[in-house]
Amino acid sequence: MMTDSAEKLPFKLIPTLLAIGIGFIIWFIIPTPEGVSEDAWHLMALFIATIVAIIGKALPIGALAIIAITLVALTGVTAETPKQAMQDALSSFSSPLIWLIGIAIMISRGLIKTGLGSRIAYYFISIVGKKTIGIAYSLAAAELLIAPITPSNTARGGGIIHPIMLSIAKSFHSTPEEGTQNKIGRYLAMVNYHANPITSGMFITATAPNPLVVDLVNKATGSQIHLSWTTWALAMFIPGLLCILVMPLVIYLIYPPEVKQTPDARQYASDNLAKLGVVTSHEKIMLAVFGLMLLLWANIPALIFGDQFAIDATATAFIGLSALLITGVLNWEDVLKEKSAWDTIVWFGALVMMADFLNKLGLITWFSTNIETAIGMTGFSWIGAVAILTLVYLYMHYFFASTTAHVTAMFAAFYAVGLSLGAPPMLYALILAAAGNIMMTLTHYATGTAPVIFNSGYTTLREWWTIGFIMSFVNLVIWIGSGLIWWKLLGFY
Repeated sequence: MMTDSAEKLPFKLIPTLLAIGIGFIIWFIIPTPEGVSEDAWHLMALFIATIVAIIGKALPIGALAIIAITLVALTGVTAETPKQAMQDALSSFSSPLIWLIGIAIMISRGLIKTGLGSRIAYYFISIVGKKTIGIAYSLAAAELLIAPITPSNTARGGGIIHPIMLSIAKSFHSTPEEGTQNKIGRYLAMVNYHANPITSGMFITATAPNPLVVDLVNKATGSQIHLSWTTWALAMFIPGLLCILVMPLVIYLIYPPEVKQTPDARQYASDNLAKLGVVTSHEKIMLAVFGLMLLLWANIPALIFGDQFAIDATATAFIGLSALLITGVLNWEDVLKEKSAWDTIVWFGALVMMADFLNKLGLITWFSTNIETAIGMTGFSWIGAVAILTLVYLYMHYFFASTTAHVTAMFAAFYAVGLSLGAPPMLYALILAAAGNIMMTLTHYATGTAPVIFNSGYTTLREWWTIGFIMSFVNLVIWIGSGLIWWKLLGFY
């Protein structure tokens, strides 16, 4: 007799059937629209089915990516010959963008392994930890400090900052198990999470989808606009910093902690710093490597010595990983065990490949033209159109469990529509880039960091969704409002 575990399906039945059903309907039942090639329409059926399966978590996202690659190769929707179809299906794995993200995630393992990430957070708490709100700002500051060098926002918010937040809450006997989460833990958990989308939007290298936005903007404008690391950081720093300053106050007003004074927190942080001891040689190497990478990503050598000293962003990531391997800060086993990096390379590569061919086959252009026509009939100026497009783009994230999937599926089309209606290319790129990170606030499945913190039990689902919607609105108003002034001063529009 088979055991229950043997009989259990390896996939979730309902999401799987839903994904297959939607893909089948688009492919076989809905007629191919006028102006769209049959191959483009069939690829869209595969793409939407894949996105639905990802949202429903029918299988792990990496497994779904492998299936998507297989289907693209077998159906031949991108090429006439099987060999070329297979090459197309694997084409994105030669993309520097994919490897930039994967290698950078591997590098961020060093923050955890060496203890440098914990040291940074405890240091901030030891300085401004007299009050609960001071601890909150310490967590946000630590998140901001390591954001430029941790492209996995899940590793940063969930793997580095969250364990520290939990330790602090437990030191005040504020736990869901004791029913005392409202003392301090709920508030710190919310700040822990809502710092994550803000810092993710401030640097290209702070989360995986940002380099994709850079690539899509570059392609959409015929290489006229290239958002360099420095340009992005300069443009987003002031709006992001204002959001960081306001966010803990907003959450404090809506869900105030019961314990507002924390005189023991500074001592707690100091004790943990003492346990960590003196800065180790590996921590010093990590700091040196991060400093070098930031200089190269910021293009400082090229600015000082000329363009011949410019180094590609992905090459910089390889330099950083190589340095950590040579010095022994990381070993090859650490790299092999960094499952999230290899997983991201696989699923991100598959989504980028499908989105790229949807664009090459003309579907994005067709979709954009239809949205443009619909909005054009309303008589709105580009300002009104951009406002509508941005809100739709942001709040569609209720239907996505991955910011990367959302950006891959929708950014190119929405950006193209805004440009066709007269939006300044640089301005609109920055607005959509900001919205693409602000949308992480909304749900407990909005990005990888969300389930990590939500599952710790400090907030209810209602509390999470309520503060998520409020913070999405607050962040959007502050980011775009201050951005319009700041970007005008920078001459971006």
